[in-house]
Amino acid sequence: MSKMGRYVIAGSVRMYCEEHGEGEPLLLMHAGTATIESFSPTWAGDFLPELAKRYRVILPERRGHGRTADVEGPISYDLMTQDTIAFMDALGIASAHLVGYSDGAIVGMLVAISRPDLVKKFVNIGGNFDSDGLTEEARTFLSMATLERFESHPRLSKLGELYKETSPDGPEHFAVVLEKIRRMWREEPRISPQDLGRIKAPTLVIIGDRDMVTLEHAIEMFRAIRNAQLCIVPGASHGLVWEKPSLVTQVILDFLASERR
Repeated sequence: MSKMGRYVIAGSVRMYCEEHGEGEPLLLMHAGTATIESFSPTWAGDFLPELAKRYRVILPERRGHGRTADVEGPISYDLMTQDTIAFMDALGIASAHLVGYSDGAIVGMLVAISRPDLVKKFVNIGGNFDSDGLTEEARTFLSMATLERFESHPRLSKLGELYKETSPDGPEHFAVVLEKIRRMWREEPRISPQDLGRIKAPTLVIIGDRDMVTLEHAIEMFRAIRNAQLCIVPGASHGLVWEKPSLVTQVILDFLASERR
C-alpha cells in the first residue's frame, strides 16, 4: 500500500495530509481531536488498507489536529469546511468521494451542501446535523469535558496522546485546542433539514445502535437527504469504526461501488 505525507496550503491553513492507494480520490476525514493514526490498523483494523485497495485515499488533518497547527481564533465546522474546500482546490480535486467520521462527517455534510460539485458520494459515519441530536448523556459529557475528564476517559485519553505526539504546537497546547472544540461541540452544528435537502450526492448514513447520536436524529437525517441510505450497526457505540471495522468497511465499499449516482 503506497503512502505519502506532505503539507498543503489550504487558504490560511498549512494542512498536513497523507495519501494511500490509487484510483478515484476519496477524502477520509477524522473525528474531533483525532489524528490520521486513528484510522491506522492499530485502531481500525483493515479499514484504511481495504479502502486504499480501491481508491486514492487522502487523509487531511484539520486545523488544530495532528500535524496541522492551530490557528488563532475559534475552531468551527464552517471554518473547517472552508479549509477542506480550499484543500481540495489546492490539490486540483474537481470531485471526490467524502467519507467523514464524527466531526469529519459534519464537515463533509457542509461541503456537500455548499459545494455539491465537489462530492461524488458521501458517507456520514456518526455525524449529527444539530447538537440537539446527541443523547442526553453525550451532551452532559461534552459540556463537562474538561482536560482532566478527557484524559481519564479510556478511549479519548488515547486521542489526546496522539495529539501530544504529533502536534507542532507542543503537548501543552492540547488544553487550548480541546477548549475550542468543546465550545464547538456544545453550540454546533446547526444544519436544518431543509439544508440537508440540498445535498445532491448519494449519501450513506452509518450509526451505531448505541451511538452518542440518537437513532431518531439519524433517521431524520436519512429522510431529509433525498438520495440516502441508512445503516445501523448492531452492538456499536460512537466508536463503531474501531469496534466493527470489517462490517463498517464492507458497507462503505458496497455503497461506493453501487450503481446509484
